[in-house]
Amino acid sequence: MTQARLSLWQRLDARDRALFVRWVISELTPVRSTRLWRALTHLGGLRCSVAGVLLPLLMTGGALRAAAREALIALVVSHLVVQVVKRSVMRRRPTDVERAGAYVEVPDCFSFPSGHACASMSVAFAYGLRFPTLAVPLVALASIVGFSRVRLGVHYPGDVIVGQAIAILTVAVLGSAA
Repeated sequence: MTQARLSLWQRLDARDRALFVRWVISELTPVRSTRLWRALTHLGGLRCSVAGVLLPLLMTGGALRAAAREALIALVVSHLVVQVVKRSVMRRRPTDVERAGAYVEVPDCFSFPSGHACASMSVAFAYGLRFPTLAVPLVALASIVGFSRVRLGVHYPGDVIVGQAIAILTVAVLGSAA
């Protein structure tokens, strides 16, 4: 089938898969690099994301506490959206489709969208809006966390982009509603 006859979704999927194959860690990747990507990916996991909002919420006051409250609400709402989308779309993970090995534990069987990418961006973007001087480094770190999911073989790039978009939209909508 020629490229012109493929639907938009098929072309996007093919591009997503091609980028995944190009960016995923290989057996030739140095062990130190793989360890660094694993450490970075955990910043978007449940423990770090929740700690990043609960610790300031419980231990501080003022602007930091208010930002933590907003980040917590954004984290919960965006996570709910991600779970609904995951169970609606049911995109299989690259480990199943591409026969690529995962370099970190695979959290569940659905790939789209990335929960880690969404969680880290929700927290980063919420804090970044409250503290603009920290916005660029926080969003950059959240972007790297998202990329780590591709490098480690558990998500396609499109999964990460959509997860991060859900986070940004959630924070923006919740911020405008407040």
